[in-house]
Amino acid sequence: MDRDLIAALDYALNRGFQIHPDALESMESMEPSVARNAIRGLVRAKARRGPFMISRDDLESFLGLVAPPGTDLGNDHDVLSDPTPHITSAEGAAGYNALFASRYEKMKKLVAGRPEAKLLKTAAAAKQVKRDEEAYVCGLVSSKSVERSATKVVLDDPTGTVELVAFEGGAKGEADGLFNDQFVMAKAVPGRNGGLVAKEIMFPGVSDHRSGRSETEAHAIFLSDLHVGSRYFMEAEFDELAEWLRGPDPVAKAIRFMVIGGDLVDGVGIYPNQDKELVCQTLEEQLEKADRLLGRVPDRIKIFVIPGNHDPGRRALPQPAIPKKHCPGLRSRENVFMLGNPSTISLNGVRVAMFHGQSIDDLVKTTPGLSYSKPVDAMRRLLEARHYSPIFGSQTPIAPESEDMLVMDEAPDILHMGHVHITGLGMYRGVMMINAGTWQSRTPFQVSVGQEPTPCQAIIVNLKTFRVFYKDFAEGRDVVGSGGAAPPAAGP
Repeated sequence: MDRDLIAALDYALNRGFQIHPDALESMESMEPSVARNAIRGLVRAKARRGPFMISRDDLESFLGLVAPPGTDLGNDHDVLSDPTPHITSAEGAAGYNALFASRYEKMKKLVAGRPEAKLLKTAAAAKQVKRDEEAYVCGLVSSKSVERSATKVVLDDPTGTVELVAFEGGAKGEADGLFNDQFVMAKAVPGRNGGLVAKEIMFPGVSDHRSGRSETEAHAIFLSDLHVGSRYFMEAEFDELAEWLRGPDPVAKAIRFMVIGGDLVDGVGIYPNQDKELVCQTLEEQLEKADRLLGRVPDRIKIFVIPGNHDPGRRALPQPAIPKKHCPGLRSRENVFMLGNPSTISLNGVRVAMFHGQSIDDLVKTTPGLSYSKPVDAMRRLLEARHYSPIFGSQTPIAPESEDMLVMDEAPDILHMGHVHITGLGMYRGVMMINAGTWQSRTPFQVSVGQEPTPCQAIIVNLKTFRVFYKDFAEGRDVVGSGGAAPPAAGP
């Protein structure tokens, strides 16, 4: 046992407290620092009112893992956005023109409340700014050229284009990290040789965000990338998860929602020779098996599923929900809700944005410093851009919809993603970022590129306190942490 934890137990015993055996058993599954702080906190809290006994219920209630006995946790939900019923793809250049016009207008509304927005000039008007004047401009990045001493950025708006030059000591750092097709606002002055010199570059971002909270201690469990049908799907560990959800553990009993972030199944024909790595050779077999697996989850838990790039249906973003013809069993379950990618749901008043995360491929490929091993860094960049897939024409296909449904119109309380098979957790201005890893063991492709997944690490969030609990079914570890803590083994 950890020395500091032994010292905390001695601290409690010396003040007349007894530690119930069930509390000791519970502490064995916690990180020592968490259990130590809980024991000291309980001694201070109970010293004046007794009884001088610390039980498992005391310990777990103090940590915010369970609600008081008899509490109705509730499992209210509302679908706030789902692209499925709104997909009406346009065609060709006209369709993409409509898409980017929609992106520009939506993004401009996001910054409309800022004081600088009142001073915005169009691209055409900014070219007429006098030498001693400042100008605020906004638009979509149509091109970027990075050189050692300066970075040139061209912004596009409905009136035309304007070139910005950012120098060292000014806005070059921000300019270097811009994505093509990303919306930005800039403060600039006329340059000596034409164009505008960027003094400051601003992103739509997220202002300091006050998260919505559940009125009860209801918990949500976040999963992604099961890849059912693959020979590498960790079925025994998922069975263990289902058994735990049905068991007496107070954390499991508090779970009312399960959020699955895409790649429910491994799919068919996704990559060359995939059939050699499948135990279910058809989509129907894969989804029937997924139906049976999710059927083991207690009915009290509402399950929300979005598609990923391995699931059947359209691959281009935004994706509609997995078609009913492929999963009649799942569609018939009263506690299962099939949604599109991306979607936003409210869980007991907590706003949860669900996105599979395909665009992380584009960000990692084009942005120095971003990597698959730290997915929350890329997720933060998407929150700054307020867009799920800002880069057009790269690896992630984007459909020519007349409305850009990939804009984050409202900041979520929790952003949940997957795709990279590596668990990650972080905070950005009050938004909790969760990447839920995978339930697939390391594949030959991952071995070939040196990627080490972190499978079977379920992330559970108390929707009232935002305290995070990790249940590692691959290693049998439980870790309790505060919101924003990094999970164990979060990288290769």
